[in-house]
Amino acid sequence: MAGIPDRAYNAACGKLASQLGISLAAARRKVDIKAAQAGLKDTASRVELAAQMLTEAEGNSTSNHALLTSLLEAVGNDDNFMVED
Repeated sequence: MAGIPDRAYNAACGKLASQLGISLAAARRKVDIKAAQAGLKDTASRVELAAQMLTEAEGNSTSNHALLTSLLEAVGNDDNFMVED
């Protein structure tokens, strides 16, 4: 059974999850995978890694926002398309 993660680690992963729009478990998994690839084992280094990933995500948020907006816009004759009758 896995141990209870540190509160600071959960908070850092929660901020990352909010920024990326994913669940806390998915954000924690992303941090854990990157930490395993980098060979980080202690919680303090994982908190720093999560903070680093958060700053990267914040830097990319404007491009992600523009991409999502462009994908959600109706194109051409799809303006009046109805999903249900």
